[in-house]
Amino acid sequence: MSTSSTGERWGTRIGVILAVTGSAVGLGNFLRFPGQAAQNGGGLFMIPYLVAFLIVGIPLAWSEWALGRYGGTRGHNSAPGIFRGVLQTPNGSYVGMLGTVMPVLIYTYYVIIEALCLFYAWHYLTGTLAGFGDSVSAIGEFFASSLGLEEHGAMFASGQAQFLGFVVFCFFINFFLIYRGLSRGIERFCAVAMPLLVISAFIVLIRVLTLNPMPDTPDQNLMAGLGFMWNPAQDERSIFETLANPDVWLAATGQIFFSLSLGFGLILTYSSYLRKDDDVALSSLTSVSGNGFCEVVLGGMIALPAAYIFLGPVFLSDPSNIGTFSLGFITLPNVFNQMPAGNFFGFLFFFLLFLAAITSSLSMLQPSIALLEEGLGITRKPSVAILGFITFTGTFFIAYFSAGLQALDTMDFWMANFFIFIFATVQTLIFGWVIGPKRGYEALTQGAEIGVPRWIMFVIRYISPTFLIGIFALWCQRSLPGRWQQIITPPEGEPPVVLMVLGFIVLVLLFFSFVIAGANQRWQQQAAKGVST
Repeated sequence: MSTSSTGERWGTRIGVILAVTGSAVGLGNFLRFPGQAAQNGGGLFMIPYLVAFLIVGIPLAWSEWALGRYGGTRGHNSAPGIFRGVLQTPNGSYVGMLGTVMPVLIYTYYVIIEALCLFYAWHYLTGTLAGFGDSVSAIGEFFASSLGLEEHGAMFASGQAQFLGFVVFCFFINFFLIYRGLSRGIERFCAVAMPLLVISAFIVLIRVLTLNPMPDTPDQNLMAGLGFMWNPAQDERSIFETLANPDVWLAATGQIFFSLSLGFGLILTYSSYLRKDDDVALSSLTSVSGNGFCEVVLGGMIALPAAYIFLGPVFLSDPSNIGTFSLGFITLPNVFNQMPAGNFFGFLFFFLLFLAAITSSLSMLQPSIALLEEGLGITRKPSVAILGFITFTGTFFIAYFSAGLQALDTMDFWMANFFIFIFATVQTLIFGWVIGPKRGYEALTQGAEIGVPRWIMFVIRYISPTFLIGIFALWCQRSLPGRWQQIITPPEGEPPVVLMVLGFIVLVLLFFSFVIAGANQRWQQQAAKGVST
């Protein structure tokens, strides 16, 4: 059989499962999911969530793992190489380019959020955040000043040197681990970080489940807090209205994408380092289940029930208080500051968020490393240097244009919302229609340690892409007009940040298109010499 172009492999089966689970378990599990559920019907949100999980989550995870191993056994570890081999044309490599570009650009702002988690953990450890007490405004000002939300360049003011130091540290530790390679860097770190993350989450969860209500608000107790999170609407009309609301289905499907890291090209690259007979069916199901456990059981039972007890339903009824950023970095610090031993539990919570973030950010770097290594024939050291320059430039850009998180929001919208749907749909269509039901089922079940029903190929071939295309069309109808207005009518007197972000995206796309052009020549030469491509 063909081998990995760089000779790298995962050291152990549990190592790859923990690495893939780590790439999926992130801030979306502990912050985004509770907020999405609370804003979209509570327990009713689980109905569209489970539907999306069954017809998009599991089928796409199976197909992405199988497609990655399929390409890896033919000598390719990057999405462009895998797609070139599957489509049997050099142009196929350009189809896979998004699987390299998206993770790189998402990393440019994700590392800032990662550093913010560690920054908050440090300030809880030293007692600074606890000093704000239950002042929401003081905590909000701390959050805003940390990210420089007041004006562009505010993050680089003299008083912000400490937070920038955390950003640089996180940037360094990510590249140190990715430089050490797949098994010595990513796998070893995730083998420690993932169990530590789960242990930390369990400790915080136990504390939340043993919280007593405040003396003056006995109705704001644990059971009422869990009910706020999980109870569906009580009357039939509100149930029907919730399930008939397309925004709820959009939110549920988007959450599945974010939480499982589907459509980013991450799993595609990770699974390409498997051997030909390594199981992918059970391994992918295990990683998906592990992510679901962290999201639904841990994430869903920590954040909002605790906030309900200390802040009450009126505070949480305002969607602005349960958005990902506001819930994580303003609302929950307010909760920990009122909780007995809140300093310790605040530190533990933000430390587990940091672990969740770094295991995700590590996975964002490997796809482009794989392309630079196999496509240009260079070693890991220069590949890391090239990637470091690109991501450092992007992170500096995001950090400087920080007013109102404008640059970050623009990058997140196009990379983690728009292009992810496109790439996931294309990937599903290629597995279901180009590889086809027969070869696709064989690729999925080779070495499988569980039985996989044959009808799953019908789901991947017809149901999943139809669902994805329908959801994407609806999302575009609702989201793109506003974004288009941002492009054509930038605020007067301010730099055209949206246009500059889009320009940076285009430059990165052009760079990787040149890399792919060179890679195609190299792959063509290998094919002429009889090397598998």
